[in-house]
Amino acid sequence: MSVLLIIVAIIWAISALSLIALVLMHSGKGTGLSEAFGGLQSNIGTGIIEKNLNRMTLIAASVFIATLIILMFIWPYS
Repeated sequence: MSVLLIIVAIIWAISALSLIALVLMHSGKGTGLSEAFGGLQSNIGTGIIEKNLNRMTLIAASVFIATLIILMFIWPYS
């Protein structure tokens, strides 16, 4: 195994685990007590935390896909 393959595989595994964790941290649709009784939930703004969570999820997904494509090209040659 080449060193490049090992490094890319480690980055891929870390990005996969972080992507799973970040997706699970998102709040689901229709959560909360008001939705249980059919009330309307006002979502005027998403807030700073939700925006940062979305950004981190997109970054983790981009790294995951990029390393997956790199692995696709270097795996047969190792």
